[in-house]
Amino acid sequence: MPRKKIPIAVQVYSVRKEAEADLPGVLKQIGKMGYEGVEFAGYYGHSAKDLRKMLDDNGLKCAGTHIKLDTLLGDELPKTVEFNKVIGNKFLIVPGLQEQYRGSKDAWKKTAGIFNEIAERLKPHKMFTGYHNHTVEFQPLDGELPWDTFFGNTKKDVVMQVDTGNALHGGANVVPFVSKYPGRALTVHLKEYAAGRDKALIGEGDVDWTSCFDLCESVGATEWYIIEQESYAFPPMECIDKCLQNVKKLLA
Repeated sequence: MPRKKIPIAVQVYSVRKEAEADLPGVLKQIGKMGYEGVEFAGYYGHSAKDLRKMLDDNGLKCAGTHIKLDTLLGDELPKTVEFNKVIGNKFLIVPGLQEQYRGSKDAWKKTAGIFNEIAERLKPHKMFTGYHNHTVEFQPLDGELPWDTFFGNTKKDVVMQVDTGNALHGGANVVPFVSKYPGRALTVHLKEYAAGRDKALIGEGDVDWTSCFDLCESVGATEWYIIEQESYAFPPMECIDKCLQNVKKLLA
């Protein structure tokens, strides 16, 4: 049975030094590699209008952005919404939290409430907020995994952006959580993890990619696969090119 077609983007943080030096050139190369989109983690001083032109010029879509929670609170949210409307992005993902938001089980519950409120404010704009894991989310805190505390107390439209490599680095297989919280893995970070080999590219390590893709296609409601590579056996641009080709082979 052929696989469901889910577009593939790259997290620009993977090539951050290159992007800081020449973002237009980097996006041009990314488009030529065959990527369909990018997820930002900073804009390198460029305006929303300029970013949109760079994306359009290279046939790329914005698959999301990693931003601080502060940009989604109070009077900052309308500015964030406007910026992301211009670049064509609907996924506003928080990639980490300060200690005050995650230091205890109660803190995680309160943070879940904050994300629920943000999600409600974003609904009229057809945008989503979400959270991206590192490792601490899978280390028990007050008798429960923070990942479960958070997603067990957030509404279904708060996106669960699982990062396959980060989770394994923290000792957890993130894949079963895609089925535990169905319909919430709208964007997924594809990152390899290989015990004892920190420079492995996607397909060269311990992630169960077949199960990952099966669940994303069936119950995850996944709209974007987002490749992220943070260790480099080759120059960063070459790494993300090789990762894309490897993912395409795994999906074939």
